[in-house]
Amino acid sequence: MKITQVNVRKYDNDENNSRLKGVANILIDNSFAVHDIRIIEGDNGLFIAMPSRKTNEGTFRDICHPINQETRKLLETAILDEYEKNE
Repeated sequence: MKITQVNVRKYDNDENNSRLKGVANILIDNSFAVHDIRIIEGDNGLFIAMPSRKTNEGTFRDICHPINQETRKLLETAILDEYEKNE
């Protein structure tokens, strides 16, 4: 699997102290797109949150997500590198 494109849209939320720093869209192997991956400022630095939707019970469930830690790290590194490149 190769991430072939990453687009990041940064948010200027410093004035209202929002932890949401931006949203990313990725293209995998020039054939599969994932939109609305959130970039969030956590207690230990930036991390990504996969797209999710609210269930009938009021909780949130990921629409898509990596199955293992290696794939999560690959996605997170590509997205956060692009985010920091545009600082």
